[in-house]
Amino acid sequence: MTNEQQAIKDRLQAIEERIQAACDRAGRKREEVKIIAVTKYIDAQAIGDLLDVGVMDIGENRVQDALPKHELHGDRGTWHFIGHLQTNKAKEVVGRFPYIHSLDRVSLAQELNKRGEALDTVVNCFLQVNISGEETKFGLSPNDVLAFLRETSNMKHIKIIGLMTMAPVVDNQEEARQVFRGLYEWKERINEWAFPHAHIEELSMGMSSDFEVAIEEGATYIRLGSVLVKPE
Repeated sequence: MTNEQQAIKDRLQAIEERIQAACDRAGRKREEVKIIAVTKYIDAQAIGDLLDVGVMDIGENRVQDALPKHELHGDRGTWHFIGHLQTNKAKEVVGRFPYIHSLDRVSLAQELNKRGEALDTVVNCFLQVNISGEETKFGLSPNDVLAFLRETSNMKHIKIIGLMTMAPVVDNQEEARQVFRGLYEWKERINEWAFPHAHIEELSMGMSSDFEVAIEEGATYIRLGSVLVKPE
C-alpha cells in the first residue's frame, strides 16, 4: 500500500466514525448511507488509489474532465455525475454514468430520455431541488416540482430514483438542517403523488462541511470532497 492509499484509509476511518455516530443519533443503520468521493480536483491516478482502498462510488462534476478519468477506471466502481449537466453534454454521460444527480429542467429530461432510448436503457436520475432558494444554486424551485413531474411522466427512459440538494455553506452545520429536512419532506410528498417514473428512495445531500446533519435528516448518499480526497 502506498503512502497516499494509507492516508486515504486513515481519512476514511475518521469519516466512518462520524457517519456511525450520526446514524446512531438518528436511529439508522450504517449501511443506509453511501459515500460518494467527489473527485473533480484530483487526477486519474488518485481515483485509482480511492478504488484500491475500497471507495467505490466516484462523483464527477465536469464532463470534459470526467471522460479521461472514466476511460481509465470506468469499469471499476460506480460512477455518479453530480455537477450541472449541459443538455448538449448528456450524450457523453448516458451509458457511462449509471446515476445522474443533477436533473433540473425539462429540456435535460427530454435529452436524457432520448439518449436512453437510443441505448435501450433507463437513465437513473436524481431530481435536483433548490430547497434553500439561493440564486447561485442550480435546481428546480420547489414550486415547480409537480409541474415538472407531470411534464416528464410519459418519458419511458428516465427513472427518478432520488432527490438532490445543496445547502448553503455555513459555519454551523445546524444552519443546514432545515434544507435537508425540506428535501426529505419532498421525498415523502412525491411518493404520495405516485408518479410511475418517480419513486424516491434516495436522498443525495450533505458534503464535507455538513454531512452529519444530512445523515440525521435522511441522506442516503453523501458527497465528500475535501474531507476525503486531497488535491495534488
